[in-house]
Amino acid sequence: MPIHLSAPFYAIKRWMYRHGRPGRLARALIRLDVLQFAWGRLMPRRAVVLEVRGRTSGRTVAVPVVVADHGGGRYLVSMLGEDANWVRNVRAAGGHAVLRRGGRRTVLLREVPVERRAPILRRYLALAPGARPHIAVSRRAPLEAFEAVAAHHPVFRIDPAPSPDS
Repeated sequence: MPIHLSAPFYAIKRWMYRHGRPGRLARALIRLDVLQFAWGRLMPRRAVVLEVRGRTSGRTVAVPVVVADHGGGRYLVSMLGEDANWVRNVRAAGGHAVLRRGGRRTVLLREVPVERRAPILRRYLALAPGARPHIAVSRRAPLEAFEAVAAHHPVFRIDPAPSPDS
């Protein structure tokens, strides 16, 4: 079987996020991504910064994420699964968050049921090469393979935040 050229890259990415959390090097790279994504220049247009209130600290936590589009909706996917800090924070905040790219936009993140996640996960892997080492499916796999891992990767639909007077 031929060795895939991305195999060493994938191994490094998995090492940077061993134990399901970003290590020291990954945290440093995340800080750089936050600055670049928030600025909104020289980055893929799907790259944004998610800001959400920390569930224990109460401070705003900023995380670089990739927005996946599918079926007319826009979505955030947790490449690290259920235990990703931003997922826990979004749930604790009732889905209230801010997306930054150039400017700031207040949004409401609504969790997508497991049975509807597979096509969104497939689209996400097509758009976010950095996530591929963390999701145990090839981006070219059939939809059934994505259904098998859908319960392990939360997906949130991005909706505009309701206006305060509604």
